[in-house]
Amino acid sequence: MDHIISKLLIYGDMPEDSILMQLGDIFRCFGENTQSHDMLTVRIYTQIKRILEVATDFGFDKNLWHNYLTFLLITNENPFSITCEKVGASEGSVNYFAKNDFRAYYELFNYDFSAIENALGIDCFSRISDYKAISKKELMYNKNVSEKVRFLSEKLESAKDENDFFDFVTEFYKDYGVGMFGLNKAFRIASSTENAVTLMPINNMEKVMLDDLIGYEIQKKKLIDNTKAFVEGRGANNVLLFGDSGTGKSTSIKAIVNEFYDKGLRMIEIYKHQFKDLSNVIALIKNRNYKFIIYMDDLSFEEFEIEYKFLKAVIEGGVETRPENILIYATSNRRHLIKENWSDRNDMEHSNGMHRSDTMEEKLSLVKRFGVTISFSKPTQKEYFDIVKGLAHRHNINMSDDELCAEANKWELSHGGISGRTAQQFINYLMGLEE
Repeated sequence: MDHIISKLLIYGDMPEDSILMQLGDIFRCFGENTQSHDMLTVRIYTQIKRILEVATDFGFDKNLWHNYLTFLLITNENPFSITCEKVGASEGSVNYFAKNDFRAYYELFNYDFSAIENALGIDCFSRISDYKAISKKELMYNKNVSEKVRFLSEKLESAKDENDFFDFVTEFYKDYGVGMFGLNKAFRIASSTENAVTLMPINNMEKVMLDDLIGYEIQKKKLIDNTKAFVEGRGANNVLLFGDSGTGKSTSIKAIVNEFYDKGLRMIEIYKHQFKDLSNVIALIKNRNYKFIIYMDDLSFEEFEIEYKFLKAVIEGGVETRPENILIYATSNRRHLIKENWSDRNDMEHSNGMHRSDTMEEKLSLVKRFGVTISFSKPTQKEYFDIVKGLAHRHNINMSDDELCAEANKWELSHGGISGRTAQQFINYLMGLEE
């Protein structure tokens, strides 16, 4: 195995402690007879355990060796894979080196472990080639990663040579992408320095869809129209969703990402204290073949907070133009985002019937940088009851509409008032009562 791994060029830049590199060293020691069989067995079991841990994290099944190798292929961001993500496979000298690597992967896919198993008296490689997972509950793994690994792994198992490998992998890159952006919907900043940021996937993103949000049809249509134009490469605007709490602003953003994920839409959640990292986030994603929403939830600023100045520069007004594959979607309970005071009017100028305050203009200028503003107001009591009834019917709550409305009215009086969130909490309560 070590002589196969040594042939990898484009895909060979792996840490020495990675599973594949460790297995390569184990097989080298086995071939050179430089370690005892007991030591080799211990080392093999250690790497098998690591493969099982990866399989558990991502819900792999059947041939875990094939799943692991496929996982390496679809998570390796290199110049070749990123180019294929953007434009697909193209004619060029790099294909020669890529096919050389795929020839090695083809050999690894079909590697015969019987020699080392017979010599050491083990059968762990045979076991993981026909593995049956104990559970496939979605909460145990990232479903997006699992489905894509299984999909490509099964195609690669049918490959006749490195040319088939090349075609299958490059087609996957073009259709789904590579690395964490290809496998996940949403991300947040894990760490940052002055010059770079590191993103991490959000694996347990809520699976809500826009149809799950009852009412607010005009608001949803505005959001859909703008996002659809964005993912299709047409003109689109930054969006501010403002209004009363619990009305579905954040839910709408999550739902829109779920709706357009298969069209290449991704989301990066960023918090107010991280606005200084916005430029580095944009630098990281601006050349990728995805559309990114930078999402800011519950956006508002007190008078003493100046982070909004970073945001203003990024949205519009900076020297560098905002890339076409990035939009900013924000939610807020405040219409004007920045807290206003009567003292802001101290510099008010009056001329020719016009009233102008530089302080007020400075604070309002942030909102003006959002091309689309969508208002989410608190529902009327009738709309509240409609939401309750719609959610109850969706979850098969066995109560009459009159009884539902009566109980929902009692619930909202002691649980925060009328809102979509209150309606959902009431339904959750009823579902908890059912046996």
